[in-house]
Amino acid sequence: MPHPIASHAVAGIIARLDDPRYARWAAQIRRTGGCRQPIHLRGSVDHIDAGTGELLHRYSTRSEPGGVLRVACKTRRASRCPACAETYRADTYQLIRAGLVGGKGVPNSVSAHPSLFVTLTAPSFGAVHVRREANGRVHPCRARRKAAPCPHDRLLSCTVRHAPDDHRLGEPLCPSCYDYTGSVLFNATAPELWRRFTEALRRRLAKTGGLPLRELREHLMLSFAKVAEYQKRGVVHVHAVIRLDGPTGPDSPPPDWATAGTLADAIRHASNAVTVTVPIPGQPGRILTWGDPSKGLDIRPIATSDDLTERAVAAYIAKYATKAAECVGTLDRRVGALDDLAALPIRDHARELIAECLRLGALDELADLNLIRWAHMLGFRGHFSTKSRRYSVTMGALRAAREEHQRGEEIGTGRIPLFDEDTALVIARWEYAGKGLSLGEAVLARAIVGGAV
Repeated sequence: MPHPIASHAVAGIIARLDDPRYARWAAQIRRTGGCRQPIHLRGSVDHIDAGTGELLHRYSTRSEPGGVLRVACKTRRASRCPACAETYRADTYQLIRAGLVGGKGVPNSVSAHPSLFVTLTAPSFGAVHVRREANGRVHPCRARRKAAPCPHDRLLSCTVRHAPDDHRLGEPLCPSCYDYTGSVLFNATAPELWRRFTEALRRRLAKTGGLPLRELREHLMLSFAKVAEYQKRGVVHVHAVIRLDGPTGPDSPPPDWATAGTLADAIRHASNAVTVTVPIPGQPGRILTWGDPSKGLDIRPIATSDDLTERAVAAYIAKYATKAAECVGTLDRRVGALDDLAALPIRDHARELIAECLRLGALDELADLNLIRWAHMLGFRGHFSTKSRRYSVTMGALRAAREEHQRGEEIGTGRIPLFDEDTALVIARWEYAGKGLSLGEAVLARAIVGGAV
């Protein structure tokens, strides 16, 4: 007896292939790049002569398969739509690389500006299972010969050589000892810590150059692009490209005193200098910082012939721009008021972190952190991928260039008329009509994008 889901998919495939407008449906799918959950739009676009009021051209979704136009969802999350996330990853790669070697409107001379690849991590909130490698060998997780039991009578020792996919990685050796409050609050304040870090960085650079802070912009501009990455223990750390430019940005060189060594010294100082204090009722204010600089700060030069080339850095940052907290084993959606936390299909460690977000989020003193809204992100509420204004080309510019290219293709095939923008008035009417694909359509979409159908 055939599986009911398989039978349903086959029926959907046959129905779609038999549709007289299948070719147009397939063209829509190709245009979305194989989006897993395309947005359905219903509406029309009128081109009207601005002088006479004559209707020059009308497009309506009434002629489209199902009466809707399917457009890509454009999410950045690979867990939701790999196709759209890949577009976002590719754009991020181009953005990061252009800021290192030029291109996309950035002068090639920017490659001579001092730039460093920096990683800022979170402090420890308790011992967790880790995979340790050195010289190609895997070492025991946390081997302690004379490990004393913790207050909860657990030995904080582990001699296992964990595999990369071991489900225990990131789990506390003693959940009762683990500082879940600190972990959640660090995630929630990480964006503010970064903001204060960049301010401290500018102050240090100004001091090094013998300048008042207010005059720094007349001599030097700090540019950066960063991405937040979740560690398996459930906290974020930050990877960033930090670059020194002249006063007008990437098209001007920095002063002679602003070297890579100067930048590295300023980064070390700033990462150790900034704190954020969070008030907790009945307790002293909780002070959050970056991790121990001797362990959690990594500053590396970006070379053209070493392992850490501009391509490698751009690829590394772009990869994490499409990810969220899925490596921690949490949800890919918000936690609702009706959710039974104990019944959710998530790891126990993630469950405890979410529960702590919900507990702290109910406190009036912490309302500004929006911990309940961002409980599924374990408290982190910032943008995963950000950059300073003058670092490089913008994501909007990259999207606009791609849309202009697609528009040219539509004009070339006659689907969109070619009018002088000064003489034609465009009136568009759109409404949301759903999203996604049926099971059979999803099978066909994968085949179309792969070139099999």
